[in-house]
Amino acid sequence: MAVTAYLLIQTEVGKAAHVVEAIRDLDGVVSADDVTGPYDVIVVTEAENIDDLGKMVVSKIQAVDGITRTLTCPVVRL
Repeated sequence: MAVTAYLLIQTEVGKAAHVVEAIRDLDGVVSADDVTGPYDVIVVTEAENIDDLGKMVVSKIQAVDGITRTLTCPVVRL
């Protein structure tokens, strides 16, 4: 079963739209949207396992210019 996670992202001022456009094309990204509130972007991701999720976040998503902080929230099925 694949791991789904919500990724909450804070960006530099004025960079949210750039971050969304850059992230939407990455493998494993289901959706990416600009939002208001304490976070600027919310991303839905899918990966084969938790290790692949971590690799995607650290090596691909956090490498996008303009991101200042991320919070990864894996979905649990209770």
